[in-house]
Amino acid sequence: MAHSSHDRSGVPFDSPEQEVFLNLWRTYDTLKALEERVFGDYDLSAQQYNALRILQSAYPGKLPTLAIGRLLISRGPDITRMLDRLEARSLIVRERRSENRRVVEVSITPTGLELLEEMLEPVRQMHSEQLGHLTPDQQRRLIELLKAARRPHEPAHHGEESPTGDVPIG
Repeated sequence: MAHSSHDRSGVPFDSPEQEVFLNLWRTYDTLKALEERVFGDYDLSAQQYNALRILQSAYPGKLPTLAIGRLLISRGPDITRMLDRLEARSLIVRERRSENRRVVEVSITPTGLELLEEMLEPVRQMHSEQLGHLTPDQQRRLIELLKAARRPHEPAHHGEESPTGDVPIG
C-alpha cells in the first residue's frame, strides 16, 4: 500500500522513509547552493574548507593524511588531489615522517589560518541564512533526529573507528 503523502508532482511516495529521504535530499541541495556561493567567493570547495577547519583544530600540531580523511564530513575519493590544491595555494604544508616515509603529516599555514579568519563572518552569516529561521529548540530537535537517522550507518556502529562527527569543522 502506497504512503498517503505526495511529492510536488502529485505522485504518492512509496513509503514514509522515502518521503523523509527525498526531503533530506531536497533540503541538502537547497542549503548546499548557499554554501557553494560563499565558498566559491574564496575559491574553495566545502571539502577543502572542512579540511582547513580540521587542521585549524590541530594547530599548531600536524595530522596524518589518513586522519584528515577520516574526519572529513564528506569523504571524497581523492584526498591527495584536494591537499595538492590547498598546498599550491600555500594554505597547508605536507611533510613525510623521517621514521616512516609512508606517513604524510599535514599542517595549516599562517596563510591558511588568515583565510579561515577572513571567512569566519561570511560562514556565520551563511549558517544563519541556512537555518537561522528555526528556533533554538527546533535546531536541537533537528540535530537529535539527524543523529538518530545517521547513527546505525556510521562506522562506530559497525565496530570501526568513528570520526568526530560532533566537532564544529564546517
